[in-house]
Amino acid sequence: MQNLLEFLQKYHHWFLFVLLEIISLILLFQFNSYQGSVWFSSANAAVGKVNEGRAEVESYFSLSKVNKDLTLRNFYLERQLSQLRRLYGELTSDTTELERRGLQFLQQYKIVPAKVVTNELNKSDNLMTINCGAADGVGVGMGVACGQGVVGVTYLVSDHYTVVIPVLNTATRISCAIRGHDYFGVLRWDGKDAGVAYLEDIPRHARFKRGDWVETNGYSSIFPPGVLVGKIETVYNSIDGLSYRVKVRLSTDFGRLRDVVVINDQSIAERTRLLQSARDSLRLNVKE
Repeated sequence: MQNLLEFLQKYHHWFLFVLLEIISLILLFQFNSYQGSVWFSSANAAVGKVNEGRAEVESYFSLSKVNKDLTLRNFYLERQLSQLRRLYGELTSDTTELERRGLQFLQQYKIVPAKVVTNELNKSDNLMTINCGAADGVGVGMGVACGQGVVGVTYLVSDHYTVVIPVLNTATRISCAIRGHDYFGVLRWDGKDAGVAYLEDIPRHARFKRGDWVETNGYSSIFPPGVLVGKIETVYNSIDGLSYRVKVRLSTDFGRLRDVVVINDQSIAERTRLLQSARDSLRLNVKE
């Protein structure tokens, strides 16, 4: 306390000066209309700038939620568009029944939103980490996609994080088809261009053209049918000459990937059990 009193006594003239300055400014702006208007305008401009900056900061931090919502919305819209395209091809007089079947098909998938934590692009065995895990309902072998298309497959899962094998990994194999045709093959990456993959084993009698879209065909238990993969750029002959090797420009920009969704097909467990039962039955029949 003594030190405080000594400090105030030592610098009391400075405190008195500041106090008198404040009083003089108040008198100046309060009793002079011109100075008052200048002060009011300047103060409003300053407050406006501060509020504008605050709004920009709040908008920036809200982009995370906006991106998540847009990713989910884009994925659902892509899926609905794909189903509507298929339903249109099967169109009969009972359109309400077709719509009901399409919606039931979509409901069997649970979508888990996530953010990319780490992402590799310059290796042949690239891996990716996302910030959701077993606690969110994510398991091994589930498909990962974004609003632009296919991303990869879950590989290792902890409680709150998951390692994903992306399309940009030479070990990735995804069953895909050419949109509008029944021709399908296996999508692989050659470890070079991060924007290109190759659809292999397309039969020689297949008829398609450059610019056609490639999408998942739903033959595996990883991705539902109709998830976008990319667009055909070039068609080559396979090494043995018995099939086509198709160069696909990927729709997903892995260099800018931030928000993704994990596709949890709730019917996978049932299909896996049925397949395992069939295999066990075949083994028993072979032994007999």
